[in-house]
Amino acid sequence: MQLTEEQGRALARYAREVIASALGGPVPVPPSFPGADAAAATFVSLRRGRRLQGCMGSLVAHTSLLDDVAHNAAAAAFVDPRATPLELEDVPALDVEVTVLGPLEPLEARDEQSAIAALRPGVDGVVLTWHGRRGTLLPQVWRDLPDPSEFLENVKIKAGLPPTFWSGDVQLYRYEAHHYDDAAPRAPAAAVATTTA
Repeated sequence: MQLTEEQGRALARYAREVIASALGGPVPVPPSFPGADAAAATFVSLRRGRRLQGCMGSLVAHTSLLDDVAHNAAAAAFVDPRATPLELEDVPALDVEVTVLGPLEPLEARDEQSAIAALRPGVDGVVLTWHGRRGTLLPQVWRDLPDPSEFLENVKIKAGLPPTFWSGDVQLYRYEAHHYDDAAPRAPAAAVATTTA
């Protein structure tokens, strides 16, 4: 599901408002646009500056876009073990990113090298499952991990596996996604004082 930039920003603002509401802020009014009630899988990522505050999501659509975003926003803020405690006054300083996932597509690979060769850097989110373990990295993580082999190693780590692990019964999936941001306001750069002689 691809949204307009305006719809995507409204969705990210809604995620922020859900978090604020859980901390005693006003009850959020869900945005209204075509597709808002359609089933969708989403991730919500929260950052404080460059530090990840929390990231939680769904890989498969099981509820409406709005309900999934609300659930994942609260989970990213309050359930993710990486999350530090938040107060209502902290919420405006968060960078909020909502990622809307496309369907999972099996990635057929004979071995690890063919899996690496099949990855599309900057495009694919990747899911790895093996005997009840599962890990994923969103497509935007390619910005930090542009090498396909390093990207796949980090998906394995997310699944709780060693980076060098490989087994013939590993299942891989890829998905495309669109992400939308509601960045925290940034303080303007300090004005440079000038003097004349």
